[in-house]
Amino acid sequence: MPTSTQQQKPQPAPPLPEPLRVPVADSHTHLDMQEPSVEEAVAAAASVGVATLVQVGCDLERSRWAAETAAAHPAVHAAVALHPNEAPRAAGRGELDSSLGEIEKLAALPQVLAVGETGLDYFRTGEEGISSQQYSFREHIAIAKRQERALVIHDRDAHADVLRILDEEGAPERTVFHCFSGDADMARHCAARGWFMSFAGNVTFKNARPLRDALAVAPPELVLVETDAPFLTPAPYRGRPNAPYLVPVTLRAMAETKGMPEDSLAEHVAANTARAFGY
Repeated sequence: MPTSTQQQKPQPAPPLPEPLRVPVADSHTHLDMQEPSVEEAVAAAASVGVATLVQVGCDLERSRWAAETAAAHPAVHAAVALHPNEAPRAAGRGELDSSLGEIEKLAALPQVLAVGETGLDYFRTGEEGISSQQYSFREHIAIAKRQERALVIHDRDAHADVLRILDEEGAPERTVFHCFSGDADMARHCAARGWFMSFAGNVTFKNARPLRDALAVAPPELVLVETDAPFLTPAPYRGRPNAPYLVPVTLRAMAETKGMPEDSLAEHVAANTARAFGY
């Protein structure tokens, strides 16, 4: 019987996958939550054909860090926002509007290419937080449009309200559903509006058949890939630390789901990410 200390021992990082022949981008990562230094993470990713990283902020402090990191590393771009779960906390402190004002200042910086991750998350926030989340989401949409930035959406257990608010406010020209979690019908809805769908490591999970069905119908010209590292490590490495260098594992699984050659999907993903974020 292993001891509690042994049970809590961190799992080793997965090995480097075979490099991609066509370089792509990790459209959504959190370097500030990962063990390696930024330099190490960027180098490991580049060694397997992941040439560009989008570093995403989840609150004001992390968004500032994202902007600073992107300014210091040419391969890194920044997205800044208050995560949906952060909005009720900021509102409770009486700081939501002032924080949104600071996010807009960051969004105006040249190394910041997106406003996100914003949206709605009804999984971790109860009824009392919904109004703050929806207000914050609407304000982020407005910021993205004023600053002519991409909008990166976090949508968890809130599909109907996310789609409704996007229709009511008018989605920015470039809108990205990070860690797409809808079904095939929602993928068709997004495709009809020209919205990008970014798939993460959970598309490789055994119980993710609805997600693979969504990927199967998503047009290749609207598909992105991401890690959301350190979360959502793809199979067969679930339970171990995720990092941008694992993008090839997810991309290869995506290519299999779509019945496409790996290089062909990578070419689409590379072009789509550049178009979505405007770099």
